[in-house]
Amino acid sequence: MSSSSVTLIPVHGIGEVQVGTALPELIHTALRDNGLTLQDGDVLVVTQKIVSKAEGQTVNLAEVQPSPFAYEIAAQGRKHASYYEVVLRESRRIVRMQRGVLITETHHGFICANAGVDDSNVPGLDVVTLLPRNPDLSAATLQQGLHALSGATAAVVISDSFGRPWREGQVNVAIGVAGLDPLVDYTGQTDPHGYRLEASMLAVGDELASAAELVMNKIDRVPVALVRGYRYRATDDPQQATARRLLRDPQYDMFR
Repeated sequence: MSSSSVTLIPVHGIGEVQVGTALPELIHTALRDNGLTLQDGDVLVVTQKIVSKAEGQTVNLAEVQPSPFAYEIAAQGRKHASYYEVVLRESRRIVRMQRGVLITETHHGFICANAGVDDSNVPGLDVVTLLPRNPDLSAATLQQGLHALSGATAAVVISDSFGRPWREGQVNVAIGVAGLDPLVDYTGQTDPHGYRLEASMLAVGDELASAAELVMNKIDRVPVALVRGYRYRATDDPQQATARRLLRDPQYDMFR
């Protein structure tokens, strides 16, 4: 489905999120304070960081006992062994490791640096955030809460910054979705020149997350953005509305 125009709107005034913060109420209030009303068909992109904080997915490194392997990694890197121990605990396997940087597969199946363990934008020198335990469920809970408060049916994308093979820089990607299919499959359709498309899928969940980052930025304390005007394929089917659809099947992964 095409969209004639798409508007990206930063949602200011979220503030610091604590454990137990009711994110639907917080975001609903922030939207109102920004003069915004949630509408059917909107997409809310929410950073992983505030979701993890609200869900208590944080660790105090002072309370972590590193393993011998974590000490080995720390000797090559720039972070404390306790940090690497948390990374190891959050990882299903190590994909690559060099100079204290680990590319790992998380227990969710994401391939990312340091298992998504992050020490930026977190109060306290020894505190890190982890990825949400179930980002799709987090997105669905947020979507349902916002619907109850606003009456609008909007989709939710939970985003995080991932690096990319072959290219410099990070982009935001979708690690959790609710209310939309994060993939658009054009396979079997015909392009304007009559060519039948054989393998064309767009990762619209990732594209929405990356687009929203343009108005969020890393240091501006804007963890929520409203995307309006994009006509996505709405679905509540848990087999379709899941960020797991963005994970490549290992049998087709040439770089695994």
